[in-house]
Amino acid sequence: MAQVTERLSLSLKWLQAFQAVAHHGTVRDGAGNLGISISTVSHHLSCLESALGAELFDHSRRPMRLTPAGQTLLRQVDEALWILRKGVSDIWSNDLQSMVRLLRIAHIEDFDNDVGPAMVQHLSRAIPQCDFSMLSRPTHEVTELLHSKQIDVGVASSTDHDAFDVIETPFLRDPFLLVAPIEIDDPALDLAKLRDAGDRLPLLRYSRKQHVGRQIEAQLRRLGARFPERMEFESTHAILSMVAAGKGWAITTALSFARAPRYHSEVRAMPFPKRPFARHISLICQEDLPPSIRGLIEDGVRTATKRLVIDPTVARYPWLEDGFSLLAAPKADRAFSEPDDRQTVTSG
Repeated sequence: MAQVTERLSLSLKWLQAFQAVAHHGTVRDGAGNLGISISTVSHHLSCLESALGAELFDHSRRPMRLTPAGQTLLRQVDEALWILRKGVSDIWSNDLQSMVRLLRIAHIEDFDNDVGPAMVQHLSRAIPQCDFSMLSRPTHEVTELLHSKQIDVGVASSTDHDAFDVIETPFLRDPFLLVAPIEIDDPALDLAKLRDAGDRLPLLRYSRKQHVGRQIEAQLRRLGARFPERMEFESTHAILSMVAAGKGWAITTALSFARAPRYHSEVRAMPFPKRPFARHISLICQEDLPPSIRGLIEDGVRTATKRLVIDPTVARYPWLEDGFSLLAAPKADRAFSEPDDRQTVTSG
C-alpha cells in the first residue's frame, strides 16, 4: 500500500510538462509553450516516469512516440487538468484582488525614470488592495533576488539561467550601439578605425561585474577586436559624460542610451558596425505567481516600454526602428480550452 501511495504523489508540474510535450511533439516545443527551459521539462518528465515506474515516451524513436501507457495517461491528464484550470479560472476571474496582497518587484536601473513608476501606477489601479515593493538593481542582483525568493517578479536582461522555479518571458529587443564624441562625423566609423585611435580615444567599458559588460566583452572577443583596458564604469551616465567630454567612445544599448537624454545632443550615436548584436529584456516571475497577475504585469511593462522608451527614442533615431522593438508576445495559453483527443506526438 505504501508503494501505491508514493506513486500517487504526482507533481502538477510533471503532469503539465507531460501534457505539453505530448501535444507539441518535442521537448523543445513543449518547453516553449510552458515558458520554461528545456532542461526543466526533461527533469519533470524524468521524475514523472520514475514515480509511475513506466515509460511514457519511446525515447529511442525520432520523433518521440507515446507508449501505450503514455496514451492512457494523456487522456486522463487532459481531462483532469482542464477541470482544474477551469475551476481556478472561474475563481480568479471574479476575484483578482484577493490573489496577491503583496508584490515584490525588482527591475533593472534602465527603468528607473519611466517604466518602473508607470508599472506601479498600472498595478495599483488594477489591484488597489495590493501592497508593492519596488527595487532597482543590475541584472545579476535581480537574478539573485529571484533565486533566493526575495522578490516575486524581476525585469532584467535575459541571462540563460537554468532555474526550475521561474517563468521567463523576453519582451524587448535592445540593440547595442556605438556612442562617440559629437565631433566625430564619420558614417563609415568602425572598430578598426576606433582601435587605430588608440590612447587618444579609448574604449570606455562597462564593468565586467555587470551582465551588460560581459555581453559586450563576449562580442568583442567573437570579432577578434582587442582594445586597451583603461577605464571601466558601472554607470551609463558616467560613461556618456566622458564621451561627451571627448575622453573616449563606448558601446551601450538603446535602452541604456535612452535613459540619459541630457547627453543626446553632446554625443553621436550610431549602429554597431558590421555584426550588430542585441540583448533581450525579460519579465521573470516566480512559477507560483498566478497567470492572471503575470499577464497583468506583462501588459503593463510592454505598454509602458513602448510608449515611454521605444517610441520617443525611435522618433529621434529612426535607424533604430527595426532593431529596438517589443518581441512578439507568447502564444495564448491553451490552459482553458476544452480537452480533445489530438496528439502531436505519434502514438505507437
